[in-house]
Amino acid sequence: MHLENWFQRGMTFQQYVDGMKYNRERMLSIYERVKLSSEEQAFFAKGKEKNLRILVLTADWCGDAMLCIPIIKKIAEVASFDMRFLIRDENLELMDQYLTNGTSRSIPIFIWIDEEGKERAVWGPRAPEVQEMVSQMMADLPSSDAPDFAKKQKEMIREFCLRVSTDEKIWESVKRSVQEKLETILK
Repeated sequence: MHLENWFQRGMTFQQYVDGMKYNRERMLSIYERVKLSSEEQAFFAKGKEKNLRILVLTADWCGDAMLCIPIIKKIAEVASFDMRFLIRDENLELMDQYLTNGTSRSIPIFIWIDEEGKERAVWGPRAPEVQEMVSQMMADLPSSDAPDFAKKQKEMIREFCLRVSTDEKIWESVKRSVQEKLETILK
């Protein structure tokens, strides 16, 4: 199916938020608190001329989505990018075209498309600094066959969600990474 058709099937931001069962309060809290600097606003405002839209593959249980969606929503507002949201597990045909490292259905994935529905940029699921943090946290877990693995993994996920919902340096890394991704198309 063409990306334009996927976009038309997607939910608006409000529809996505209204349907959330997990991470809603933290995601909206990030959205309310994240700010774009005047330099960032000037950069992303160039998007107004491009008539781009963003197709987002996501799920509300995902901590990375909780972090990235509100930040990219703020960017989209400055750039006049319309966003539409598709739930990953309900749209595997599309998700499988955007696997992380060719194997993983990691989310969120943000796909910028032009007026004809042609892909212009793809970003996700994490900024490099966030990936580094997650890799370190995972390295500290016991082996997957250890009796306390599940408990420690849940603790790690809780810690991750707390950190990404409160640490503004992490938010800055997401903004910076998205800006780097869009530099060539927002010239």
